[in-house]
Amino acid sequence: FVHISGVFNAFMLTKRANCSAMRKSRTLWYFYHPQRFLQMSQYQLVVYGATSFVGQLLTRYLLQTYGVNQQLQWAIAGRSASKLNELKQNLGAGASQLATIIADAQDESALKAMCQQTKVVVSTVGPYALYGSSLVKVCATLGTDYCDLTGEPQWIARMIEQYENTAKASGARIVHCCGFDSIPSDLGTFYLQQQAQQHLGQACSRVKFRVKAIRGGFSGGTVASMMELFTEISQNPSLRKVMANPYALCPLSNQAKPKQPNLNFAQYDKDANAWSAPFVMAGINTKVVHRSNALSNYAYGTQFVYDETMLTGKGIIGGAVAVGASVGLAGFVAAAVLPPTRRVLQKIVPQAGEGPTPKQQEQGFYDIRLIGITENGQRLTAKVTGDRDPGYGSTAKMLGEAAVCLATDISKNDKAGGFWTPSTALGQRLIDRLTAKAGLTFSLV
Repeated sequence: FVHISGVFNAFMLTKRANCSAMRKSRTLWYFYHPQRFLQMSQYQLVVYGATSFVGQLLTRYLLQTYGVNQQLQWAIAGRSASKLNELKQNLGAGASQLATIIADAQDESALKAMCQQTKVVVSTVGPYALYGSSLVKVCATLGTDYCDLTGEPQWIARMIEQYENTAKASGARIVHCCGFDSIPSDLGTFYLQQQAQQHLGQACSRVKFRVKAIRGGFSGGTVASMMELFTEISQNPSLRKVMANPYALCPLSNQAKPKQPNLNFAQYDKDANAWSAPFVMAGINTKVVHRSNALSNYAYGTQFVYDETMLTGKGIIGGAVAVGASVGLAGFVAAAVLPPTRRVLQKIVPQAGEGPTPKQQEQGFYDIRLIGITENGQRLTAKVTGDRDPGYGSTAKMLGEAAVCLATDISKNDKAGGFWTPSTALGQRLIDRLTAKAGLTFSLV
């Protein structure tokens, strides 16, 4: 009996010790594991940079579409409490209960505290090459999902190189380019290829993205991002290779890559039956589309060819407009690359905080055609349209729905951590949101 009692007591002591160790282990996991922040998230998303030009449009859109503390738990954030409060006052009484968070773009401790409160951060703080890196680092480390509207491929390439493994380990889904660059391009190609598989039984090995009609304006934020890119190129000429390489954002691979077209001047497009000129956003959009193909295990084919141009019309007038647009774009780029002329440009272009008026935003629109051709010559054309100016009115809605989609529709089990594109992370679910709420259409011609 004494022997049995001793064994029993020893067993109970060991069991209590093991339980204590397990509780301690769970406690340590709870406090230090990145996933705890997802469980404790107070908000589904936080708009960081809410007082910027696009940030204000995005905040107003979310408020009008989702309210406060109703369908969506969200907050706004930035470095200035007074500007955030001023924004809330300008938004009206409906924004009185909207929570605010103070965090400077260079203060990692403040950014960490912000990211620990939310599932998703949607950032409008650009130029991202100057102000966006710390936030991506913090999100990738903590496992907080992130999206933005950057069009800076040199910065995206650096972020992938530095933080992709970290994001994969923590479970953070990082989704760049969720505005006009590059949702119409990336999701438009995704939509076209889905339709091609359904109607033609195969993907299109050749896709031509053609801007048929567009009306919109520039803001100081966009110009600042462009100027920062040209400044970096002038300081580091090797970045020219990144800009010229359509595969610059693709994962390293031994897969043979076909040569891609690169329109530098006016050209007649027989498939579109119109003259074409270079499209200013092609430099980022083509890289995103090719990354999507690579991340989807080459769903568009290993010999996929893609390019983007702007249609200028038929006949002599169309040709003249194409030549004029080509010369004008080349002249702007040349002036922006050289420091003396870049300084002159910076004085005459829109400044930070400036952009299209509400009337200009409402009157803006875009009509895009994607011409798909299969290896055996079958053709299919898709159309993507938007009901506001592309860079701001429509971009704010696209970015907002991308953030909500990432926060509410795509679980960690659906999509693992890493650097994704809009189509590979959000796909059809985002298309459904954009067509239902954000004024976009995706259809076959």
